[in-house]
Amino acid sequence: MKDVTYVIHVASPFPSTAPKDEAELVTPAVEGTQAVLKACVTAKSVKRVVLTSSCVAVGWGAGVDLSKTFNEEDWTDPEKLDAYGKSKTLAEKAAWDYVKELPDEDKIELAVVNPSYVMGPVINGSQSNSLEVVKRLLEREMPLVPKLNFNIVDVRDVANAHIKAMTLDDAAGKRHLVTNANIWMKEIGQILSKEFKSQGYNVPTTGCPNAILWMNSCFNKNLKTLIPQLNKVYKFDNTRMKDVLGITPKEPKEIVIDMAYSLIENGLVKKAKKYKGPNGGGEEVAEETKEEGEKTEEKEGEEKPKENGDVKEEKEEEDDLKKESEEKEEEKPEKIEDVEKEEEKPEEKEEGETKSEEKTEEKSEEKTEESTPAE
Repeated sequence: MKDVTYVIHVASPFPSTAPKDEAELVTPAVEGTQAVLKACVTAKSVKRVVLTSSCVAVGWGAGVDLSKTFNEEDWTDPEKLDAYGKSKTLAEKAAWDYVKELPDEDKIELAVVNPSYVMGPVINGSQSNSLEVVKRLLEREMPLVPKLNFNIVDVRDVANAHIKAMTLDDAAGKRHLVTNANIWMKEIGQILSKEFKSQGYNVPTTGCPNAILWMNSCFNKNLKTLIPQLNKVYKFDNTRMKDVLGITPKEPKEIVIDMAYSLIENGLVKKAKKYKGPNGGGEEVAEETKEEGEKTEEKEGEEKPKENGDVKEEKEEEDDLKKESEEKEEEKPEKIEDVEKEEEKPEEKEEGETKSEEKTEEKSEEKTEESTPAE
């Protein structure tokens, strides 16, 4: 860590199932945090360490008052938590105790970020337990949705909070709850269904009765960890996040949809045949949009106001066309008269032919009279 000024410690074990021995999580979380802090002190150049803790270290577990909105002054009783919650709480406590006991010549600053359930887009194809809720809903691993409530926050807001906690003077020596809004798992399913049903994903949106979940938990170890959280709603105050760190949290709908698309795009969820992608059709739609934009530009170009010279030329053209039209109108009667005359000529010809025939007949009669012998 030579010449390093800031250190962000984010690593901590987060298993999908509860370990047989909680020490498997607690020991590496606590000792790992202490090791990082000791290395920072030894480096002599580190000014501040930012530690990623959790909202479970603030207010969680059996027997807590769910009518309360927890803030940074609150601490969870580690003995009322599961192995993961205990590991996060004890690791944070160990960090504060270690910094507090440092002599003045070795003092370093500590700032802590306490995020809630982190969701949002993934940046690579690596698996993590934070992906499981959205992943299982998209893949319909469960036909019914348990009555679970999550206080979610976007991973991009959490990342931003770490940078702010690292650099802002007011962040030193403080905890910072980085949370957003409470949302039921059923609501997450409804958001996903609305966005992805037409793209070939049959997302469950029907609630699961607690009794059915409890019965299934007898045969499924993963479900056992959910039972204590059914119907519980934990509320947290994110005032410091907004006022001190200056972060406005993203909305739940955006968080869920962005996360779902990233899971599909990174191969963590299989692409359905009807899948269109985040842009609703990718390059084809972009091309169509481009063509529509070009047509719109052409239309706008046609409707663009004319300059004075253009207007003058256009008026002259209109006058010429009007004049030509009038001349054509005048020519029409003459042409009609010519046609009538042409129609009359055949009649005159017929009359001439008739008169000629009459004369021929008269001459023929005269010759006949002359040639007839007298009696």
